[in-house]
Amino acid sequence: MVLTRPVTKKQLGLFLIVTGLGADALLLIVGRLGGGAWSGIGPVEGALLAGGVMLALCGVPLLRLGDAPAAEGEPRYRRGARSETGPSKAWSETDLSKARSETGAGASVWVGRVLAALALLTFLAYLGVYVAYAAELFRWPYDYDQGESFELYDAVLHSRGEWPYRDSSVYPFYSSNYPPVFHILNILLFPFFGQTLLSGRVLSFVITLLTAFAIGWTVRRRTGGVFIPLMSGLAYTASNFVYHIGPLCRQHLTMVFFETVCVFFIADAENPRHGKRNLVLGLVCLFLAGYAKQLAVFTAAAVFGYLLLRHPKRALVSVVVFGALFGLVFLGINRATNGQWWVNTISANVNEYMLPQLIALTRAWFKVHTVFIILAVGMVIYEAYFGSLSVYTLWLIFALGTGVMSGKWGAGEAYWVTSVAAAIILSGFALGKLRDVVVRSGAVGERPQHRFSSPQWQGYLAILIPLLFLIQSTRMLHLPTEGPFWGPVARVLGIAGQSAYADYPYYDAVGYTQVGHFMLPRDYEGGARIMAYVRGTDLPVFSEEAAFTMLAGKPVITNPTQLLNLYNNGLLDTTELEAMIRREAFGLVIMRAQFYPPPVLAAIGQHYALVEHIPMNGFNYIIMQPLGRPER
Repeated sequence: MVLTRPVTKKQLGLFLIVTGLGADALLLIVGRLGGGAWSGIGPVEGALLAGGVMLALCGVPLLRLGDAPAAEGEPRYRRGARSETGPSKAWSETDLSKARSETGAGASVWVGRVLAALALLTFLAYLGVYVAYAAELFRWPYDYDQGESFELYDAVLHSRGEWPYRDSSVYPFYSSNYPPVFHILNILLFPFFGQTLLSGRVLSFVITLLTAFAIGWTVRRRTGGVFIPLMSGLAYTASNFVYHIGPLCRQHLTMVFFETVCVFFIADAENPRHGKRNLVLGLVCLFLAGYAKQLAVFTAAAVFGYLLLRHPKRALVSVVVFGALFGLVFLGINRATNGQWWVNTISANVNEYMLPQLIALTRAWFKVHTVFIILAVGMVIYEAYFGSLSVYTLWLIFALGTGVMSGKWGAGEAYWVTSVAAAIILSGFALGKLRDVVVRSGAVGERPQHRFSSPQWQGYLAILIPLLFLIQSTRMLHLPTEGPFWGPVARVLGIAGQSAYADYPYYDAVGYTQVGHFMLPRDYEGGARIMAYVRGTDLPVFSEEAAFTMLAGKPVITNPTQLLNLYNNGLLDTTELEAMIRREAFGLVIMRAQFYPPPVLAAIGQHYALVEHIPMNGFNYIIMQPLGRPER
């Protein structure tokens, strides 16, 4: 039966050709018929057409590969010793001694070990920067990144048995646009850290470390050895993109964690002993990822696409069962919230798309992760045209779709983190594959079967692998540039006095970034001054950040970016909110970025006057009080 047979390379090639050319034809036909705001072939249309042609061209070489399976399950490796920095046991001691005396391979191995130690120390240093940064943020009681405190407040509402998906047109004009998994997990830490930003930051910090472990374990399962898996795990926390948001009270990296574990299980869904268990666990993790953040839809496409290539019938059954369960939960939440779940998590997220923002973030992604991306792309090409596709290759390809979504207003570099995790894993596979080409593991005394299988080539490899990690480490440089420890390090690296944001002593290879720096005494002073204003009024406080009001025991009013999202999509009536502002019902207005709908900002300007600009965390916080001319 066709549905029980794996998809072949030829069938996949035909699919890519038809899909690419068909999409181009559809774009041209719809455009000529007046679909959208068609005005000819501009940059976006040209890029889409070129993408369709490229997709078709990628399918052409697959045609000649015939009935070879398009995808493969997780390989089963022998439990043999594999060394990335030393000679293989496939050679006897006599062979090694002779080869070393003739080629100097022994010296290469020792150079490789020194380089490996340097690479390990470098990535451990990045881990040290990450831990120090997290410790710094654990002490900071206010928002570091815009929106952190609203994520915390979502968890508080869930802990009360209340949904955060509400009608933002009525008091307190609050709603969330994020699914609940991260917030529910956050509740588990409330008994230890209280209902504070610390609880969410500790959760995100731990989840980031668990993701790094999952990446390392994934690479180890495929490649064996210790060095490559260890470096792959450390590479995740060393990534600037991960570092920036890892210790923040934000839900994105929780999604990436569940995506990573999902793919780990799905890759081994054909295990003779635990295949069904792995499939179920993988789909459970995918479910949790989807209810951590909506962007997990791209990982879902990769997972079900892989299952379809391996076993179409099982894939269809999995899609139906998964879709039914996911949909029932979705409809249940939507009904429980009187439709506000759909309005706030789906309808309100159709934001303006900004191509320059996408281009800038894509450049930063490639600039920072160059070696990993090149190795990962090499592995993708190898699997597509010389081996068989793995779920990890499909994951990377579809994760690029998540990155493309970073061009939306309100999006950022976090949207690229899934592709970073996938690229690191595939780069680890690529290095493991390269090692296996050079070193054919076997029993002591076996003669090598490949022309590259010699101690000399092992010596070259022992140098190359850690050297690639060292080269990559120079692409992702980030650290504080002052202090008794970091100051001397920064001077040695030649980056002392440089700053990636405002005048904070912090350098980042990304360039400009509003996150990553450590806090200064002036920031704590600014926060204390703002809190004095908040505690100085008996009326509710209209604050663009919820941390101030939560710390003062006052109600949380509005979620600014969500109000703006709703307003821009024609889903918000600001009448009641404007009326309260005109009545001067709020004792204080605090704004940082002024991410409110224009009518709300206009009403504030008419009834509240500037009291003080308070600098904190690189921003000037605007403190406003009523003019004393309320409208009745």
